[in-house]
Amino acid sequence: MVLLIALSALVIWAVVGTVIELRRDGYRPTPTDWSRIAGRDVQQHAESGHVYR
Repeated sequence: MVLLIALSALVIWAVVGTVIELRRDGYRPTPTDWSRIAGRDVQQHAESGHVYR
């Protein structure tokens, strides 16, 4: 029974730690900077409603 409680505590600790690390890893989808892609025209891929500087 003690082993089962210890294993459950370890599982809970691992799940909480994983969620915390995934939230703070810094990975977020970002829009493509078309000016950095060779052979592409910036205005060709401009989306309406966005401000490009």
